Amino acid sequence: MSFSPDEVERYARHLVLSEVGGPGQQRLKAATAVIVGAGGVGSPAALYLAAAGIGTLRIIDGDVVSLSNLQRQILFASADVHRPKVEAAFDRLKAINPHVQVEALNPLLTTDNAASVIAGADVVLDGTDDFQTRHIVNAACVSAGVPLVSGALGRWTGQVGVFAGRPCYQCLVPDVPPDAETCARVGVVGALAGVIGSMAALEAIKLIAGAGEPLTGRLMLYNGLDATSRVVAVTADPACPVCGRH
Repeated sequence: MSFSPDEVERYARHLVLSEVGGPGQQRLKAATAVIVGAGGVGSPAALYLAAAGIGTLRIIDGDVVSLSNLQRQILFASADVHRPKVEAAFDRLKAINPHVQVEALNPLLTTDNAASVIAGADVVLDGTDDFQTRHIVNAACVSAGVPLVSGALGRWTGQVGVFAGRPCYQCLVPDVPPDAETCARVGVVGALAGVIGSMAALEAIKLIAGAGEPLTGRLMLYNGLDATSRVVAVTADPACPVCGRH
């Protein structure tokens, strides 16, 4: 797979990295990344994956842009308020990198269509704030053998993990929490979304390019108030109804 002169200059800082280089950049160009949720996590992740030269970027979100999104969802501008998020995302991402094929889909993700939504993906990023959707995405990824990068945030803290086979996300969160906090209810500092979304994009790039050691089977926890982070291992649940079957 060859690069145009524009791409050679555009990706010059990747091409000189020994961990990426020409082969890694070719893998990025050939890859398909799916982002479920163009929100606080998905917005910066989409921007950096497009800039990195992912060949196909599929954005899944059925929501419209609201004014309260703009505090942290940097994929959108004031003029995008009331537009479908996937339409606004398409325009912004193509403006950043015309070499990237952007697929904008706005279905309600269900157990019936999840497999088709992630079909052909090399990596899936989940940045939704709905645990039921997270479980649906996780089950589809386990079934398809596609690595899942999961990012979440609230208030001043966030987390990023990578799940590939066992353990899976449902090992970490077996059931939908009955009192799950949402950003709308408890708040979130806007810049934290940039931190977690960028970490999620970085993990996806590492997975595709074959660089470094991804957070597979591990969870990075970041506290923005005291600027600390730690990484913990995720234990596989022997009775997990998702990855236990695979």
